[in-house]
Amino acid sequence: MREMRPGCECCDKNLPADCAGAFICSFECTFCESCSRSVLKFVCPNCGGDLVSRSVRPSGITRRIEPYKSMHPGHKLCGATTIENTER
Repeated sequence: MREMRPGCECCDKNLPADCAGAFICSFECTFCESCSRSVLKFVCPNCGGDLVSRSVRPSGITRRIEPYKSMHPGHKLCGATTIENTER
């Protein structure tokens, strides 16, 4: 599960989990859209990786859900009846 860090590491702008406009690298370093675009040119200053748009977590989902498999049993639209079928 993503950490969903709450603020830009460059300018300290608030970036709540349920809000669009946050960008992250593969290590989840987090930056606002303005800093990502203008200052950092979509390159993480910490690791050199790409900064991509962070997904938005719907409000109300704040607790950590464990284990993953009990939350996501599989998707029938994808032909899976259990999550194990999608992990092959």
